[in-house]
Amino acid sequence: MKNGAKSDRRTRQLAAAALFAALSCAATLAIRIPSPTGGYMNLGDTVVLLGAYLLGGGFGAAAGAVGPALADLASGYAAYVPATLAIKALMAALAALVYRACGRRPLGLVLGGAAAELWMVLGYWLYDALLMASPAGALAGVPSNLVQGALGVAASTALALALRASRPVRERFPRL
Repeated sequence: MKNGAKSDRRTRQLAAAALFAALSCAATLAIRIPSPTGGYMNLGDTVVLLGAYLLGGGFGAAAGAVGPALADLASGYAAYVPATLAIKALMAALAALVYRACGRRPLGLVLGGAAAELWMVLGYWLYDALLMASPAGALAGVPSNLVQGALGVAASTALALALRASRPVRERFPRL
């Protein structure tokens, strides 16, 4: 591949990552349902997972981390920004890795999403336990994170399967 083509591909990947960061921020802010630990349930995980499947681990992790972290910052949850950056980045990287390991089959979408969401639940439980100085108290947020995770897996899987049916999407996002 010539340098110009490689540079063009990289620019397109970066632009797509920026778009997914913006989409995940908007999805996180669109509907916010408060959780018992002071955080909130949202639709952002759907876009974080979809970005991981479309963009792959690296760009997907960057987009998946930045968008929700900006949403936390914009909505007054600055204390969660460091956790969100780390948790969502690892979430997207894990989803992309499992999906690729499953040969990019439909079941890989479900398994990748489930692994990523279980990490999200564990990550926020650990962070809430640190903030509250109470692992038992932080358990109050686990049910709402499980609901958010289940919705994220279901919605991202449905969207990914619908997008896979489109030839232009498959050509533009060969990782899907």
